[in-house]
Amino acid sequence: MSERFSARLLGPLLQGLLLALSIPQSDAAGNLQIVGLFKDQAVLLIDGKHHVLRAGGKPTEGIKLITATSREALLEIDGQRTRLGLGNHIGTRYAARTEPPTVRIWANGSGMFTTIGSINGYPVKFLVDTGATMVAMNGSQAKRLGLNVVLDGEPQWVTTASGIEKAYRVTLDRVKVGDIELTNIASAVLDGDFPTQVLLGMSFLNRLEMQRDGTVLELRKKY
Repeated sequence: MSERFSARLLGPLLQGLLLALSIPQSDAAGNLQIVGLFKDQAVLLIDGKHHVLRAGGKPTEGIKLITATSREALLEIDGQRTRLGLGNHIGTRYAARTEPPTVRIWANGSGMFTTIGSINGYPVKFLVDTGATMVAMNGSQAKRLGLNVVLDGEPQWVTTASGIEKAYRVTLDRVKVGDIELTNIASAVLDGDFPTQVLLGMSFLNRLEMQRDGTVLELRKKY
């Protein structure tokens, strides 16, 4: 059933509930409160915002609905289970938790995943490359980002599709994609014009959870 309830399907009882939910509740901030119960569904007021949870669904604000009846709900909060009835609430014992930042990247016409992000505050177009050990770029790209690879970098040799190339290992202060920002990311700056796009390699991706579903790649920050 859609999260936007249908009064035609759920009847007058839910119409009355929705009317009640439209009334501001100023004392709800900082609390978790049960304001609606149905079979395997519960309507929760979390920090002043209404959320519809379904049994077995994904957690919302760190809260998962295990089961629900018209009388009570079994919730899992931060790994601990508790039963709450209609109107019950948790105050000081409940600490709201936001979901970790998530970024979704769609494949382009060539099946590659590209996205706009930033390095040290400078905008960058990334090519997601799980085959690259580190975030990688060419010398011109590094110069545009204000990186002094000769002074700050560590010379090394790397293997590329074109053979063995000279490179400099540098540490990037900040790498950001969407709402995900990580610090102290290892990077390789190669001499010459390769790679033509900045590669978002595993020194960044290894610190995230990755899931691919067809043409969509989802990156989620670990906590």
